[in-house]
Amino acid sequence: MAITRIGNPAIADQRGVNFRNIIINGGMDIAQRGTSATGLTNGSSGYHTCDRWNFQETGGPSFVFTQTQDTDVPTGQGFAYSLKMDCTTAQASLASNDLLRIQQFFEGQNLQYLKYGTSSAESLTASFWVKSNVTGDYNTHLLNQGTTLKIISSTFTINSADTWEKKIITFAGDTAQGFLNDSLRRLEFTITLLAGTDYTSTDATSWGSYSSGKLAYGQTANVASSTSNYINITGVQLEAGQVASDFEFLPKDVNLQRCKRYYEKSYPLINTPGADTDDGMVCIRIAGSFSNKPFPARFSVEKRNNSPTITLYSKIGAVNNISNMGSGTSHTSNDGITAVAQVGSTGFAYVTGVTGTNTEGHCLHYTADCEL
Repeated sequence: MAITRIGNPAIADQRGVNFRNIIINGGMDIAQRGTSATGLTNGSSGYHTCDRWNFQETGGPSFVFTQTQDTDVPTGQGFAYSLKMDCTTAQASLASNDLLRIQQFFEGQNLQYLKYGTSSAESLTASFWVKSNVTGDYNTHLLNQGTTLKIISSTFTINSADTWEKKIITFAGDTAQGFLNDSLRRLEFTITLLAGTDYTSTDATSWGSYSSGKLAYGQTANVASSTSNYINITGVQLEAGQVASDFEFLPKDVNLQRCKRYYEKSYPLINTPGADTDDGMVCIRIAGSFSNKPFPARFSVEKRNNSPTITLYSKIGAVNNISNMGSGTSHTSNDGITAVAQVGSTGFAYVTGVTGTNTEGHCLHYTADCEL
């Protein structure tokens, strides 16, 4: 294993665990949506496995990937999982507008201590472990989504195929523009896996106005060039200062709670949404026939805003249905619903338009999505 540093070293950081890592789930431990997602290609942008990590593709590519929460990790570093992107349909020749990256986004109100927009703006140092059979240069960048879009980027090199390497990259602080103090997306951290020429034409090694030509400046590697290609990433840390401290390991329950601010499910962690289980169901039993059913569903963590997207499932996994339990305690049938009502940051209160005739007892599972 090798360690590569990009940027200026400084005195080692002696701080202990104090939530210094801006990245959430950098060790890829939490995967509420599932541990594997296949067929990721054009139109697949979004969240699939490891929490908080967005799969982002642009253009009209023909490449296809499988994403997994993988157990291949650097030896002796304390990690249990990595995020793996495995090419299943290759595209050796990229179109000029093809782009593939993984990203994490951050709320502005969590970034004020970085003092961006002042002469005291903190540098940010990214560190992570990476392994791939595709050697060469990759782009990583920060995007400041303030009053104007601004970008700074760097490259890192995978030197040895099929070998875990640690990369350390320091970005200067932006002295000219601060972060808006709100719960919206105000900073992006990106690792690029491939890029067409539309995104590689313009130097972005210091903070400047955004242009699409800066998004992947210096990128030469193409992880989609062969179906034997893959890349694994873990131990991602982004912290104030010019030095990469040791990865900040958090207890799994703490890590899970941080992820739930953005996405939560009623299911146990081990169950993928849509699984056939009654563990964690929300239930209500009332006398009489009502198409609008009160469901006092309360999230375990308050969401980022008061309008999360709610998806309902019956006990057996039927989407946009709830379970009719009849007069007993077991699933009898799927009852369709019209909508979820009175949704807020802490839960929801009603399910409307229940189609079942026996309305004495109903149960449901839910997911609440409030990603940036």
